[in-house]
Amino acid sequence: MYLLSIVMPAYNEQDCIEKVVYNWTGFLKNKFPNDNTTLIVINDGSKDNTKVLLDKLQQEVPNLTVINQKNGGHGNAVVNGYRKALELNSQYVFQTDSDDQFVSDDFDKLWSKRDQSQFILGYREVRHDAGVRLFITKFLRSTISLIYGTYIMDSNIPFRLIKGTFLQKLMDQLPDPEPFAPNIFLSVMAKKSGQTLFDIPITHKDRETGEVSIVKWNLWKVCIRSFKELLRFRLELNKHVKAIRA
Repeated sequence: MYLLSIVMPAYNEQDCIEKVVYNWTGFLKNKFPNDNTTLIVINDGSKDNTKVLLDKLQQEVPNLTVINQKNGGHGNAVVNGYRKALELNSQYVFQTDSDDQFVSDDFDKLWSKRDQSQFILGYREVRHDAGVRLFITKFLRSTISLIYGTYIMDSNIPFRLIKGTFLQKLMDQLPDPEPFAPNIFLSVMAKKSGQTLFDIPITHKDRETGEVSIVKWNLWKVCIRSFKELLRFRLELNKHVKAIRA
């Protein structure tokens, strides 16, 4: 059993992956010196040297778990990371990204609330991202409010702490086929099932390396696809929420 597993997707992050891995594995070692913890990095078919670096790091860093997969997108990598964390019987699962835009010090803001909720979100109060990503976030916030009648500040944020047993319930209710942004659906189901998400303000830094994959997508295609998935899921939401509460 693991007290905590950190799930971290990675795609073409050769310029910062070593720094990020050492940062978070060192954080785990210092924060939980007497507990089993691991950083799970899912290499999502990177085309640069990310895989080579991760394979090397896995031989050197004892609390690092590496999963190499064919490119399936950020959402698919996150889902596979969650599945691995659950396979390891993790009491808590924390998810963040590998782009070095978050700071490990903010973890404690969420960890301190773990006895008050099974699903806790951070919130990028000051967000350093391209305009296209900011637009999508605002679009999704409005869409969720319109379709589900609930307001979530940052439903897709990759800075979230989830109790393992509750994550398993959420994963069992994730729609099929797998949605483009599964973290949004997990957030909606968590809130609708009665969890307090808190929306805790955290630090978000400028991206200094790598590339933003979402820019490759046509803006309207992303928005339309997400809107359709959320609208379709609305018809089944009550059934899923009942199953989670049970």
